[in-house]
Amino acid sequence: MIDPVELQVLTGALRAVCDEMGAVLIRSAHSANIKERRDASTALFDRHGEMVMQAEHIPVHLGAMPAAVAAVLDSEHAPDRSWILNDPYAGGTHLPDITVITPLFAEDELIAFAASRAHHADVGGPTPGSMPADSRTLEDEGVVISPRVLDDDAIAELSEQMRQPDQRRADLRAQLAAGRVGGRRLLELHERFGAEKLSAAFAEVLDYAERRTRACIKELKDGRYTARDVLEAREGDLHIVLSAIVEGDRMTLDFSETDAQHEGNLNCPLAVTRSACYFAIRVLTDPDIPPSAGAYRPIEVIAPDGSLLNARSPAAVVGGNVETSSRVADVVLRAFGRALGQGTMNNVTLGSEDVVYYETIGGGQGACPDADGPSGVHVAMSNTLNTPIEALELEFPLRMTEYALRRDSGGAGEFHGGDGVIRELEALAPLSYSLITERRRHAPAGAEGGKPGTTGRNLLDGEELPAKAIGRLEPGQRLRVETPGGGGHGAPR
Repeated sequence: MIDPVELQVLTGALRAVCDEMGAVLIRSAHSANIKERRDASTALFDRHGEMVMQAEHIPVHLGAMPAAVAAVLDSEHAPDRSWILNDPYAGGTHLPDITVITPLFAEDELIAFAASRAHHADVGGPTPGSMPADSRTLEDEGVVISPRVLDDDAIAELSEQMRQPDQRRADLRAQLAAGRVGGRRLLELHERFGAEKLSAAFAEVLDYAERRTRACIKELKDGRYTARDVLEAREGDLHIVLSAIVEGDRMTLDFSETDAQHEGNLNCPLAVTRSACYFAIRVLTDPDIPPSAGAYRPIEVIAPDGSLLNARSPAAVVGGNVETSSRVADVVLRAFGRALGQGTMNNVTLGSEDVVYYETIGGGQGACPDADGPSGVHVAMSNTLNTPIEALELEFPLRMTEYALRRDSGGAGEFHGGDGVIRELEALAPLSYSLITERRRHAPAGAEGGKPGTTGRNLLDGEELPAKAIGRLEPGQRLRVETPGGGGHGAPR
């Protein structure tokens, strides 16, 4: 056993390692997507592949990253041999999210893994930005990378299949650098505390997180909690249905009545579904519990094979990672009486063969039982920053014509939902666009008598576009996104 004080010191040290890995990745990357929006995540795993600690980055990345480490766990590992993958059916989420995994050694013995996942601005395919609103199979979405060794030849080979290859190479090397820093810092802890104590610390962190999560679940009333919601697919609404069962210190989240996978791209690999569930449970329990695999042990997620939330290859998944994950989190929170936030990442992709720009846009969040919801922010499954206007206009052929809060778009209530934002861009060169958004037909629900938030809108030169749209911008045309507001909580006074 480790002394409780020493355990807290080691927990803080492991969290600091993950934070430093993230800082190296963000500061070394070349794309605005990583260095400005910080659409990247880092984590540490023990030698058995269990996630011991993560930086508080992108929830949809981190809860799904254990599947990536599991995909290479039984491979032949050696010092300075890293692995790369993005295949959603072999440890990935969607193709733009590329994961780099670095085995960490001390005295020629494997002691841990450092992992980073970053959303690359382009991974090839027919659509600049690799976020097509109309994809139907993985082939429509870009280059599929099955788990393989990441070396100079692999970086060169993969980058040449993608747009802006110099930027892709730089971002991949930034991920490698993050892994090496994680290895260096973990080796320092190994030398300071010894192999036996470090290994024991890994196990204690996992057990501690499990105990605290179980204690929080036990405070919930036993029973069955249900909720349902829809996704706004191009061909019509898709239904997500949840039955959540609380029994003592365990919880089962059963999505067996959810629709089957569809022909579009809102399908989820099971890892993404689990990731969204784990995020929602952290919100419902205690966000200060160490973010590790131990916190997930009391939770069982059921999603039938071939369903929308456990799709089979080669179903398209690019929208599932960003939008379906958001809806899964919404459904879990709704089952337990929470007002919902905007429930969408408002994905905007603009580009050509020479330049690619991708961003998600913040919005209004649901009110709490004792406070108004925040306005115009990224939370939930996204948690990124915006792209500063100065950086956007310097690097891309775009002009920001309006960026403002969308006043009074939050739902009324004793506590108001947060307001969405308005973000309007003018093209300065011919660009293709792709929009993958939600909550354009169905508003985010309030709770306990609170009113729903206002639905979002997408417009091209004032003409309304659907939630999922793809097309072309000529110079002077303006693309406007008005993001949803959050639901209110409690009946309005």
